[in-house]
Amino acid sequence: MSDSILAAIIAGTATLSASFLQLRSAALRDAGKPGAAARRKGRLQRLVFLVIVGGSVVSGFAASQWLTQGERVAQGAMQQELQARIAEVSHTAGELEATRAAERSEIETGVLRRIGNDGVAVAATVPACRAGAAAGAATPVSTAAAAARACGEAEAVPVTLCATIPAAATVTEVALFSRVDNTDAPWSASRYLPGQESGQARFADKYSETTPEAGTRQVCQTFAHWDADHARVVRVLVRYSL
Repeated sequence: MSDSILAAIIAGTATLSASFLQLRSAALRDAGKPGAAARRKGRLQRLVFLVIVGGSVVSGFAASQWLTQGERVAQGAMQQELQARIAEVSHTAGELEATRAAERSEIETGVLRRIGNDGVAVAATVPACRAGAAAGAATPVSTAAAAARACGEAEAVPVTLCATIPAAATVTEVALFSRVDNTDAPWSASRYLPGQESGQARFADKYSETTPEAGTRQVCQTFAHWDADHARVVRVLVRYSL
């Protein structure tokens, strides 16, 4: 309970108590007086007492409202200011989150562009072709004879290499490389063209692409190798733009 309301209650109680005491003392004085005049005077005193009680109640309530009006106005202004501050903080937080999301997206796009310019590389080592293994068990041959027998392109087991790129990217180049395993030949000197046969090896004429999924897709190139003497290392480099 605030101090203003407590003061109003005390003042009202004091007023009622004083009025009641005055009315009681007057009633005691008139108790020994007979006649209608005494009764009228008693009724008048009770009426005055009721008026005083009603006036005290009304004035007390009005006084408490007047005393608390300033507090209510101050509380309302404080609430409005607090709501304005909360709205401002929420707006600032939303702008900051949007800025961070835009910057993150820009950074990610920049990284993907740089990767696309450099190219996504995949490599694999293809073992030497074994004609006996490719032919199966239909024509039994000795191990030495199988090792010495040359492979044909039809007997080569193709290998597919796939590079993962963004789904929205546009492929600008698919560079193909192949060299004999355990050699130091530079990749620049070991480049192949699609469909070109060299060293008993060949890349497919065209690359293929998978259906975009989860924001990415794959660019795949098939390689066939039928050299029975050497294993080969193959490399596919995919460049793209966004």
